[in-house]
Amino acid sequence: MADGQTVRASWLRGLIWPAVFTLAALPILIGLGVWQLERLAWKEDLIAQINEGLGKPPVPLEHPAEAWKELVGREYRPVSVTGRFRHQDERLLFAPGEGESGWHVYTPLETEGGHILFVNRGFVPDRLKNPGSRSEGEIQGEVTVQGLIRKPASKGWFAPEPDTAHNMFYWRDLAAMTASLPADVDRARVLPFFVDAAAEPANPGGWPRGGVTRLDIPNRHLEYALTWFGLAVTLIAVFVVFARTRIRDGDPARL
Repeated sequence: MADGQTVRASWLRGLIWPAVFTLAALPILIGLGVWQLERLAWKEDLIAQINEGLGKPPVPLEHPAEAWKELVGREYRPVSVTGRFRHQDERLLFAPGEGESGWHVYTPLETEGGHILFVNRGFVPDRLKNPGSRSEGEIQGEVTVQGLIRKPASKGWFAPEPDTAHNMFYWRDLAAMTASLPADVDRARVLPFFVDAAAEPANPGGWPRGGVTRLDIPNRHLEYALTWFGLAVTLIAVFVVFARTRIRDGDPARL
């Protein structure tokens, strides 16, 4: 009997590390599921904001003069703004394409109200990276731009630092674009957001090609949440089956 109890104790000790692993992994899996539900709520709210904004006509960015301050947090809100482009100060943001990689052309616009607004005028393929190859699209004089407000982005884990010496940026880095402007530009005049220009009217020569804002935002967070919760349930089931088998096999009456 003593030998049987010893064997059973040995089998039970074999449950300790599986139990520790299960107890450690379970909160992580559940936490990831809850996080995905939070992301789901955020994404649904974002999509609702986009749909609401797209159904409205463009609002003037500077009429009244301080109107832009009410629009800072209104991402994807259609706006219109009038000014003159500083083509000599355009900044290029790398844009991997499905068929051809290229660049988004961010050009400072000196607005009627005395501000500077970085406008994403659209996509150009890598072969047209040099402004001289698309000079027809460098509109001179006063223009009115219609487009969508976009917030500056945050640096991703794997995004390289901007190469300002070669005019290459890798995320919507407003701070770096602003800092790279010529010394005679008053950086305090730069508005704290971007505007993505609409596809129409098209630029002369067809480049840059506007309307690059991605509006088909994927929303699979519910699927991801169910996956994490499912893994948590599976982990519990596997441990229960393992533990019952372990205890049964260690029962002295079966020895």
